Amino acid sequence: MDPLLMEIDTQLETERLLLRMPRPGDGTVVNKAIKSSVAELKPWLGFVQELPTVEETELNTREAHIKFLKRESLRYLIFLKETNEFVGSTGFHNIHWSIPKLEIGYWIDTSYSGNGYMTEAVGKLTDFALDQLRCRRIEIRCDRENDRSRAVPERLGFSLEGILKNEDLSIDGSKITDTCVYAKV
Repeated sequence: MDPLLMEIDTQLETERLLLRMPRPGDGTVVNKAIKSSVAELKPWLGFVQELPTVEETELNTREAHIKFLKRESLRYLIFLKETNEFVGSTGFHNIHWSIPKLEIGYWIDTSYSGNGYMTEAVGKLTDFALDQLRCRRIEIRCDRENDRSRAVPERLGFSLEGILKNEDLSIDGSKITDTCVYAKV
């Protein structure tokens, strides 16, 4: 089946969270979270190397909306159900519909770190990928030194399939890094 014809939920819920497809107008709240978390995100994420403007973030969220509709990537913004506060972002990328397999990425506004929100959100996405999208493989890749990011797949029972040594450059380009590959099949 052509992925464009697939019915894919644009909104998912957990006990505490609402995950939804980005919409026009989300750039302001996403940009605010990036700015408040820049010190913690900068070592790991390319889009934080130069702080984006609100306009650039709005453009990015609109592009994510279009990519969702085209089934090229499926980003979900994370909000607290009770207060509608923005918590972070997660989603599926590097999607190969023919297998099907995909990779989950994520980041959190650090003012919400330590509450289990990201584990809850990624757990929901994992179940959704296995049960609804019928994925045969789900990967989470992260820098070996990013302990907080590594904790998410470890808590969710992903297998550490390997550590790719000297596989990538650090985001700032200053050193060669190792990449952990976690998977659930």
